[in-house]
Amino acid sequence: MKTLRALVVAAVVALPMLTAGSLAQGFDLRKLMGYGDYDPTLNTFKLIHVADLKKLMQEGKSGLYLYDANDAEVRAKYGAIPGAVLLPSDDQYPLSMLPADKHAELVFYCTNWLCTASHEAARRAVGAGYEDVSVMSDGIMGWAKAGEPTTLSTTTEGRSNS
Repeated sequence: MKTLRALVVAAVVALPMLTAGSLAQGFDLRKLMGYGDYDPTLNTFKLIHVADLKKLMQEGKSGLYLYDANDAEVRAKYGAIPGAVLLPSDDQYPLSMLPADKHAELVFYCTNWLCTASHEAARRAVGAGYEDVSVMSDGIMGWAKAGEPTTLSTTTEGRSNS
């Protein structure tokens, strides 16, 4: 009787797991969109944090480019990271603002981890063929909270080469 009870309990526990797995397969968005096992929208960018960006900047790489995807209101309140290029838009900025070298290291940021403007800006760079793209997800608020310097620069022209 104990063996039968254990078998019934195991079946009751396993059945929802098996069913959920098959339902998930049936509603696989990648396959429904025609991508099969490959979804090109997932090949986008890396997420980094304040400490990672600070390390990259301290290494003094000549191929590091930093982009601020915040709007004017956020920049007026929190400033920008020194040396960052201020994008006029997160998803419509001119690609001429990016370096010619598609292997350059690009880092985008916006307000904080809830903001997705930097993600959109980074996706635009990836879509243009850039291969080393990151988003500093802590944003300018995390940068300032960590005690890192900010500037009240308002220019959107040029390229950053920190």
